[in-house]
Amino acid sequence: MKIAVSSCLLGVNCKYNGGNNYSEKVAEFVKGHEVYEICPEVLGGLPTPRESSEIVNGIVSHKDGTSVDAEFRRGAELALKIVKDNGIELVILQSRSPSCGVNTIYDGSFTGKLIPGQGVFTRLLTENNIKVMDVSELL
Repeated sequence: MKIAVSSCLLGVNCKYNGGNNYSEKVAEFVKGHEVYEICPEVLGGLPTPRESSEIVNGIVSHKDGTSVDAEFRRGAELALKIVKDNGIELVILQSRSPSCGVNTIYDGSFTGKLIPGQGVFTRLLTENNIKVMDVSELL
């Protein structure tokens, strides 16, 4: 099976704060599979580190209101192309992210409050009938 994984979950330092979300559970789960690491935010041209972003009224923005929506959407489209072009069957994503959140995302208030919702990349995947899994489902 071909599996794509959020780069940060594989230990790539691409998070907004310059770190990663390495997950031993993910590393174990993907053993024996063809694995593609994907970071839609980096693909969209955003630097690492970068300011944190949340979805505010449908637009991905920084706390000061600066929109980074175009970068997030461009990265999501490029990541979707990688998934489709390589026949990837499952995508494992990082929880809560404005790109990759599967079940919940931050509410846009930059206070740490979570709400039901999907990140920009996750929404594109589900609209294209590609199976997604939140990393928390492996815990």
